[in-house]
Amino acid sequence: MSRTVSSPALAQRQPLLPAPRVRVAITLLLAGSLGLAACSGKGKNKERGPAEVGYWVATESTVPLEVELPGRTAPYRVSQVRPQVSGLIEKRLFEEGAMVKAGQPLYRIDPSLYRAAANQAQANLTSAQASAEAAKIKADRYKPLAASQAVSQQDYTDAAATARTAAASVMQTRAALETARINLHYTTVPAPLTGRISRSAFTDGALVTANQADALATIAVLDPIYVDIQQNAADMMKLRQALADGGAQAREPDVKLRLDDGKDYALPGKLEFSEVTVDSATGTVTLRARFPNPKGLLLPGLFVRARLSQAVQTRVILVPQGAVSRDARGTATVYVVGQGNKAEMRQVTAVRTVGDTWVVTDGIKPGDKVITQGLGLLRPNGAVKPVPENSAQGYKLDKNGAQSAK
Repeated sequence: MSRTVSSPALAQRQPLLPAPRVRVAITLLLAGSLGLAACSGKGKNKERGPAEVGYWVATESTVPLEVELPGRTAPYRVSQVRPQVSGLIEKRLFEEGAMVKAGQPLYRIDPSLYRAAANQAQANLTSAQASAEAAKIKADRYKPLAASQAVSQQDYTDAAATARTAAASVMQTRAALETARINLHYTTVPAPLTGRISRSAFTDGALVTANQADALATIAVLDPIYVDIQQNAADMMKLRQALADGGAQAREPDVKLRLDDGKDYALPGKLEFSEVTVDSATGTVTLRARFPNPKGLLLPGLFVRARLSQAVQTRVILVPQGAVSRDARGTATVYVVGQGNKAEMRQVTAVRTVGDTWVVTDGIKPGDKVITQGLGLLRPNGAVKPVPENSAQGYKLDKNGAQSAK
């Protein structure tokens, strides 16, 4: 039989392993130590205390009631150029699209027939004046003769009547001469007002007639220029009700324009008037505003957006947008510092914004401390440590109101 011989050197080279029971005890000891460490960490978190939040004190404000409405530009004044006599156009006397002045000649119509008519009327007047002069002299001679009964009274009466008839004929022919001269003057078609003229609808040599339906050209005054704005009748009634109830105050309306490219028109306008009837087809009321247009940027027929402020809303509270949140149903809520420094959630009425704030009309009273910073650490009725906004000590607050350790 072979015998196993152990040597001291070999025993020293073999590692000493703990027994199974010893290993179990070591594992339990380590697990207990980790549990104590975790409990110690939780204890430290609890010792941090209430969440530090920044608050803003609510105050009443007055804000303009501003709406954005569709509109369309229209000329300040517009006139259609039409001929007042018939004839052939000899020449167009203006440049299309240019500025024209009132009274400036625009077209010349062939004046030949009208000049001849004026000459004939002048001749008829001369003849009538000669006849009237002879009749008057005869009546003057018969007057003393009739008084001395050298001629009969009937002869004098006939002579005096003939003289008066001749005088009336002079007046008639003079009026005919004036009409002929006016028609001759109308062969030159003038500009009825100062403005920018459109293209010409008729060329040289075209036949035109007096009072025709088609205009020769159109002149429009573009500085200033009108903007016709369409406002929903229901919205107008709400505004009037708010004015009657005292929730709003009337003010001088300010009007600003936004063009199709999204840019604002530099010059403000002024509201001129509002229609007194509602369009039955669209349910809107037309408002007309006047804008200066010195550079001619606004052209007639252009679609624009008009921002209109007709009144100011009183007794409202402007709350920073970051402090207002909405639930799944869209209800607006805010947190305020309640009794005992508890975070109290309130429902508020906030239907529109002004700049970076919500306009709140109900749910908050002046003096309430609205929590605007540290909202990520809040829970309803949770304890908080309120400090004025942007002055928290233990945490720094970002623009969204979230806290992070300094």
